Amino acid sequence: MADNIEVLYRDSRAPEDPEVKWRGFQPGRTVLAAGSTHSPEGRPLACDIVLDRDVEMRLRDGTRIFLDVYRPDTDEPLPAVLAWSPYGKQGGFVEYDVFPGRGGVAPSATSGLEKFEGPDPAFWCAHGYAVVHVDPRGSFASEGDVQVFSPLEAQDGHDVVEWVAAQDWCADAVAMAGNSWLAVTQWMIAATRPPHLAAIAPWEGFTDVYRDYVRWGGILRLGLAETLTVMNAGRGRIEDLPGMARKYPLMNDYWRSKITDVEAVAVPAYVVASWTNSLHTRGTLDAFTRLDPSRSWLRVHNTMEWPDQYAYEGDLLAFFDHVVKGKDNGWQRTPRVRLSVLDPGGTDQVDRPEDGYPLARARETALHLDAGRNRLSTSPPAEETHADYQAETGTLTFDHVIDRDIEIVGPMKLRVWLEVDTGTDASLFVYVRKADADGQPLLSEVFEGMPCLGAHGRLRASHRELDPDLSTALSPVCAHEREQPLRPGEAVQMDIAVWPHGMALHAGERLQVVISGHDLEPGLDALVADGPAQNSGTHRIHTGGAFDSHLLVPIVTAEEAEAPAL
Repeated sequence: MADNIEVLYRDSRAPEDPEVKWRGFQPGRTVLAAGSTHSPEGRPLACDIVLDRDVEMRLRDGTRIFLDVYRPDTDEPLPAVLAWSPYGKQGGFVEYDVFPGRGGVAPSATSGLEKFEGPDPAFWCAHGYAVVHVDPRGSFASEGDVQVFSPLEAQDGHDVVEWVAAQDWCADAVAMAGNSWLAVTQWMIAATRPPHLAAIAPWEGFTDVYRDYVRWGGILRLGLAETLTVMNAGRGRIEDLPGMARKYPLMNDYWRSKITDVEAVAVPAYVVASWTNSLHTRGTLDAFTRLDPSRSWLRVHNTMEWPDQYAYEGDLLAFFDHVVKGKDNGWQRTPRVRLSVLDPGGTDQVDRPEDGYPLARARETALHLDAGRNRLSTSPPAEETHADYQAETGTLTFDHVIDRDIEIVGPMKLRVWLEVDTGTDASLFVYVRKADADGQPLLSEVFEGMPCLGAHGRLRASHRELDPDLSTALSPVCAHEREQPLRPGEAVQMDIAVWPHGMALHAGERLQVVISGHDLEPGLDALVADGPAQNSGTHRIHTGGAFDSHLLVPIVTAEEAEAPAL
């Protein structure tokens, strides 16, 4: 319950369902021999690993849950790396093999012992760490009901950290690592401040379930949440996040309980983000800006979170060795920020050192929409004009020819004046991308067959009211506490947050703003969409004169002392 709000649950699938791929409840100890392999074409183990399966622990309320512990075969106490998610600690209902090309993760990049999206015991045990895989409350054989990014899940994580640290084989220090769900829960658990949590490494997660996950811009986005709810396996139930998003479309105490207090995170953090993941980019980068700058590092990569985690194991090892084991290994000289800058059609920059994020040298620059010419201009058009598109299927594109090399690095805001001819609401989907000299889009590829359309934003018009305490010039944040219906024939101002991006544009190329009434994202984003955007009739975008429709972007130029020319 959250202020008398009933939390909905659904029954979980039985772990014995063949699609779940559970290996059964088998408490006991096994020694995995050096040189052995545990998946087709997987990397062999570099050392003997002691596996304690289905180890029981009790949470503070008496609920029994089960863990697997992987350790190098030594009597020396070791720090532990904890991986937290309900996906299955011994294989489970989701794994890389279900994605085309394994989502970019080569079979030889992992051993098969890893939890999906988590650190590989084969690597970490070989470098002097134990790895702990948890089946949280309600997962598989663990008792209770699965929690979904709730305060109870964070409390359970706190309890597990302290239990692990108290084990004879543990050196009183626990770190956390992993992608997505495993990153979201790192933020949550760290915010409860377990005394023995030594460090976190959240690889692309979010910190606001409502704004980043289920109702981005007030628009239902439930494909992924629905998939994970249906696929979940356990003896009990799972919190029905999709049902709650449909039943409670506005911000309330239930959704507020799923916003992490990032300022409460006090441990060292290695934060990883990308520009191409519209599920994780905003939340990850926003969280980083709220951490203690003396204890936090950021790297923004140019690929996809799954292969990146395994490609940068050595980098994470150096971080953990320094902040967890206290090694003087040179990590302290690592730039606090390392950025990639995407250059579709050219060559990306990778691991570029920066003093901080957002970039202090980036200058807010307004590019004004001109509906009369479908262009972006550096000066506001004096004449009021408008452009229309069919709300359910149409798009509008505004572009601008770049006259010298620039970069756009950071969050953006698109302000548009919208009018509808029917109905009381509308959903807008916007993209900021680059195109070649002929106007053909130049797109980055997340992995094979999955292009990124550029920076993405969306907003339901009735949710346009901003939260003045959270909003900044480049990052408008909607309150989502009440609906403001539209009236046909009346233009309203909408400030749409376009998630952060890092993109290079060269002289002669074009910067484009695409506005649509439907989601244009292909690939994995089809999984997180939620069908029709509930649009109808015609959308009209007003520009010029009293209608200051514009894109506000953070521009970096080679001539930093001069006002940027576009």
